[in-house]
Amino acid sequence: MKASKNLYRKNFTLITAFLVLITVSLVIAVIISYNLTTKYVENEFASKKIEVLDQTIKPYNDFFQLKIPEITSYQGFLDSASAANYSATVFKSYPFVRRVLFYDMQISNPVLKTSLTPNQGISVKAIYQYKPKHGNVKGIKDMAWSNTDDFKQMALKLSNFISVADTSRLPTQDEIFRTFYNVTPDKISYLNIPRREDIKIYQSLLKNGNVKAFYKQNMMTFLLDAHQLKVKNTHPELYQQVTIQPVVYDPLDVEGGRKVTEAALTGAFSNFKLYFVSTQEHLEREIDRRFLPIGAIVLLIYFFLVLISWLIYRNLNVNLKVFKLQYDFINNFTHEFKTPVSVIKIAGSNLKGDAELSERQRRHYGKILDEEADKLNELMNKLLSFTQLENKSITVKREEINLQQFVKGYIDTFKIKYPDFNLTFNIGKVDKFYSDPVLLGSVFQNLMENAYKYSHPGKKELFINIKPEKRNIVFSFADKGIGMARRELSDVFKKFYRIENQYNQNGSVGLGLAFCKELVNFMGGEINVSSKLNEGSTFTVTLPLEI
Repeated sequence: MKASKNLYRKNFTLITAFLVLITVSLVIAVIISYNLTTKYVENEFASKKIEVLDQTIKPYNDFFQLKIPEITSYQGFLDSASAANYSATVFKSYPFVRRVLFYDMQISNPVLKTSLTPNQGISVKAIYQYKPKHGNVKGIKDMAWSNTDDFKQMALKLSNFISVADTSRLPTQDEIFRTFYNVTPDKISYLNIPRREDIKIYQSLLKNGNVKAFYKQNMMTFLLDAHQLKVKNTHPELYQQVTIQPVVYDPLDVEGGRKVTEAALTGAFSNFKLYFVSTQEHLEREIDRRFLPIGAIVLLIYFFLVLISWLIYRNLNVNLKVFKLQYDFINNFTHEFKTPVSVIKIAGSNLKGDAELSERQRRHYGKILDEEADKLNELMNKLLSFTQLENKSITVKREEINLQQFVKGYIDTFKIKYPDFNLTFNIGKVDKFYSDPVLLGSVFQNLMENAYKYSHPGKKELFINIKPEKRNIVFSFADKGIGMARRELSDVFKKFYRIENQYNQNGSVGLGLAFCKELVNFMGGEINVSSKLNEGSTFTVTLPLEI
């Protein structure tokens, strides 16, 4: 037993060390995971700005790549009315376009008309300016824009392109961008792209001064306002504030505790940037939100390991109790066998001795041998019956029992066996009962034996009360014995369990009440106990009344 306890202490120490280890591991895992989450959020703060930039600049890219090239589809035949309609669709879909200038151009023989591009025959007939106003488009003719560098640069580009263009192939995208687009800060100018047949005609027209002809060409200049771009903050969890600022914007009064990053806009908005600002508290909330499921998983794993440790501890504790019960059982059972065996041994030695025995002595030794053999037989039968009950290898033989005769018979037997045992009984409104008389008798015998054994001298009393209750019959055995502590009530029906007291030092193997419980359960009933220390105990057996 001592070795077992030492082993148990070692195992308990290992469990404690394991708990300390996983607790330290939990703390380290939480710290590392939180730091990694913080680093991840900081990296995203620096990288996710590209997604915000792409979503913010997307309307501009659509305008540049899809809407502006629509001008080419008019093949130079835009007039003030159709240009106004086109401008209306631009203002509606792209609010960052604040004004549109429409140049009604023509290409003619250089000799015929004074042109704004010397010797190239490219001139402007009229210029119209369009603005959005109250949901409509306001257009005015404004020739003041005819002397701007926008028109001169685009006319020169077109002239150079016509003079060297290879009409046997389509122009490349690079040639189209360099010739028909002019992108400057807050402004985009665009010329409609002539067809290859038109380019051939233009080349012939510019080279042949005798040909008198005019060909239309359209040009539009879009004046943009970057502040009218709608910022689409696709990651508000990272960026608390996103604004459009000039590239040169660099505030000197940056507040402490703020994180700042920026991303430059492209194209006509290249002189602006997106400016991202978040407070440290805002980012910490996002870190906490992302860390929460990670921390929950770590805690779940920790509690799972703690549960395993507790189960191991409980198993060790149960094993220790089982070992103690078995150890006590072997000791007590050995003692139970040792006493009658010793008596038999002494009686046998006297019987086979050389001395002559009188008839009285012979009968006395014979009675001793018979009684001790009965004790051994009873002990073996109890153990055998218990095993049979656990294995369900016996059957209940229901017979009609006359309760008056049944109870009185056991009381009479115990009064002969224990003359100082005060036994009384009461039977309620029930005379007959169907059950197995042998099994029920074993219950009576064990409970009555316990009542006598665990009572103070001079207070050995037992009252048996039998009454019907609904569809059951209830047997109660109330004694005036030593009673039991409340903590022991849940264990008294366990196999090999013994209550440690002055009445239980010898002669008990802890099978009596466990045997009663198995018997009652086998008969389809239940047994309970209520007790108060030094006042007595009441065992209640409930069995089904009907067959």
